[in-house]
Amino acid sequence: MSVQYKDYYQTLGVPRTASDEEIKKAFRKLARQYHPDVAKDKKKSEEKFKEINEAYEVLGDPAKRKKFDELGADWKSGAEFRPPPGNGGFGGQAFRGGRRTPPEADFEFGGTGFSDFFEQMFGGARRGPGGFGRSQGPMGGETAERGNDIEGDILVTLEEALRGSVREVNVRHPVGRTVKTDTHQVKIPPGVTEGQKLRLTGRGEPGGNGGAAGDLYLRVRIAKHPEFEVDGHHLVHELDLAPWEAVLGGEISVPTLDGPVKIKLSPGTQSGQKLRVRGRGLPQRDGTRADLMVLTRIVTPTKVTDAEKKLWEHLAHESRFHPRD
Repeated sequence: MSVQYKDYYQTLGVPRTASDEEIKKAFRKLARQYHPDVAKDKKKSEEKFKEINEAYEVLGDPAKRKKFDELGADWKSGAEFRPPPGNGGFGGQAFRGGRRTPPEADFEFGGTGFSDFFEQMFGGARRGPGGFGRSQGPMGGETAERGNDIEGDILVTLEEALRGSVREVNVRHPVGRTVKTDTHQVKIPPGVTEGQKLRLTGRGEPGGNGGAAGDLYLRVRIAKHPEFEVDGHHLVHELDLAPWEAVLGGEISVPTLDGPVKIKLSPGTQSGQKLRVRGRGLPQRDGTRADLMVLTRIVTPTKVTDAEKKLWEHLAHESRFHPRD
């Protein structure tokens, strides 16, 4: 099965020689621009945000980036792409008794937030947590066979992880010469975490000889956010400070998933210092919310005017601070 090739470098607007820092910077800039919470055209921005996230999911991961680069630089965006041998014909696979089922039983997902190209190259086949069982069937000596479990990934935004949501996911798989599509409503509970598996009982492959159907498992992948990193249920925000802000202290605004809040900086704040904003993280199992950790980073200007340079020179002359003493 061929799919549309995705040029992730083009999506982020960076060359193939871009450094990790340049890729991260490009992602953050675009993600801020197209984040559904700030964009005027929400539907269009949601799709663009997913594309940007997918590109960073690959290029921001050294192993995935290496695999993507091995495809070569000659592909053109939008061209037909056929996955290399071993990647399967569809984005996910069913498993029976620890063995992968034949190629005709492969399937693909829709509505998970990932493109078919990503599913082909990076979704991978994983065995579902369920097993394959046999029991005495209704037809004498025949046995009932439990259907295969199937498993895939689902991209979940931090906003969904905070408030929960219901998503519509399609599972397509060939039946004879046709393709069957099953549509499922997937409930994403508040507080889901990276790698957590959402189980839809009986929504896997049908059983045989009257056996029960397998289960569908969707592994949560938390979408990258331009302002926050995720640490369990805590959120981490990197706060850039001008040198005078760090020296003088004062109030400064920081973003949260609930909107901006002001925090107090102590005079003499150091780079790398952690400040805690309680209750502004993700929901926890006990119903409370984890915290937002603000990590400070002092940034110095790379360009200054002549007047600014004179002020820095005057400060250097007057200051009795010696950082290496």
